Amino acid sequence: MKKSLPAIAPGLPLGLLLGLSTAAPRAFAQEAAAPALEAAASLNAGDTAWMLTSTMLVILMVIPGLALFYGGLVRSKNMLSVLAQVFTIFALITVLWAIYGFSLTFGGTGLFYGGFDKLFLAGITPETLSATLGTIPEYVFVAFQSTFAAITVALIVGAFAERMKFLAVMIFSVLWFTLSYIPMAHMVWGGGLLAEDGALDFAGGTVVHINAAVAGLVGAYMTGKRIGFGKEALPPHSLTLTMVGASLLWVGWFGFNAGSAGAANGIAGLAFINTILATGAATVAWLVAEGLHKGKASMLGAASGAVAGLVTITPAAGFVGPMGSIAMGLVAGPLCLWGVSGLKRLLKADDVCDVFGIHGVGGILGAILTGVFCAASLGGVEPEGFNMAAQVWVQCKSVLITVVWCAVASFLCFKAADLLVGLRVSEEDERRGLDISVHGERAYVS
Repeated sequence: MKKSLPAIAPGLPLGLLLGLSTAAPRAFAQEAAAPALEAAASLNAGDTAWMLTSTMLVILMVIPGLALFYGGLVRSKNMLSVLAQVFTIFALITVLWAIYGFSLTFGGTGLFYGGFDKLFLAGITPETLSATLGTIPEYVFVAFQSTFAAITVALIVGAFAERMKFLAVMIFSVLWFTLSYIPMAHMVWGGGLLAEDGALDFAGGTVVHINAAVAGLVGAYMTGKRIGFGKEALPPHSLTLTMVGASLLWVGWFGFNAGSAGAANGIAGLAFINTILATGAATVAWLVAEGLHKGKASMLGAASGAVAGLVTITPAAGFVGPMGSIAMGLVAGPLCLWGVSGLKRLLKADDVCDVFGIHGVGGILGAILTGVFCAASLGGVEPEGFNMAAQVWVQCKSVLITVVWCAVASFLCFKAADLLVGLRVSEEDERRGLDISVHGERAYVS
């Protein structure tokens, strides 16, 4: 597989990257390759245990973390609808990942898609080691990557919550997973177009956050605004649940970021501490900015600031130093606060859970700043021959390609779902709430 300073895939230890990239013009040091490849040649129990743990942590991020975070942000009459969408999407996408997603992402060497050689996980046995990570079983790598695919699709539902048909959400999810998530993941982590260009994305700034955010924004426009939006208050029904969800997201994110080192090693430790520091810095910065602007620091602001920091550090977690992560968090807090306020008003989109304002703005910020703070002079882990201006340009190109690809793919997927079953529930069902009208259940008994 031809690679030119590839983005480290989730699960790709830095040592193995050193070995794989020696043939590239912008490769890391030659002398690191041989020992790295030798070290990757056999099963490592510690690496395997860490990757299994990381996989479970990412599952915790989705169910119940993301589900509760979004559920608390909607009105009580739509609480269960959000939980049902997130839970079902996780189940659906993990199955599709095993059937064809893994093969099309990691099974070949195309620019946009992989190959079909691992359809239905063909050729994988309990004894098979990952071709990407030589120290863990391939089944573990497949499982870890399945959680990334699932959470990316689930992130989108927060943008069009409270008004889209359940069946339309599921149809869109299948199509979008196939036409947007898989090609983006292959382009960045599977040796495709952006990997060859040298884009850095440690754990999913482009693949996960920008990808999902653009899809959410397109969905918010195509579904239309909720009844009463802009005319009456539509407040979150439980900031307590949102805080619990945000906390679970923060805990699970250690599997997301530190697990993306692919091994129990120093890069995992770097990603781990960066996940603490960037998130803390963004939370504080958001609250300070909110206090200066509104006169009060809110619990919703604290939870939103934390998620903004988590999103921003995701593409950089294994590339930047701890002080760089703090700097990124301090920028992320106020910028994402603007994303959910000023930018949201400019876009005139009913993005219920601020998917674009946080994941889009934070993901773009993190992707670009990765090219800055990975510099060794700023405490980062840089490749040999690193040039900051050149790397920042590469990062900007990766952002632009992600935005354009996802916008087009998302429009097509939403349009297909609309033609098949219609996107939006009836006005009567929307007023009653999706819990009763779609699922026949209530979140709370009065």
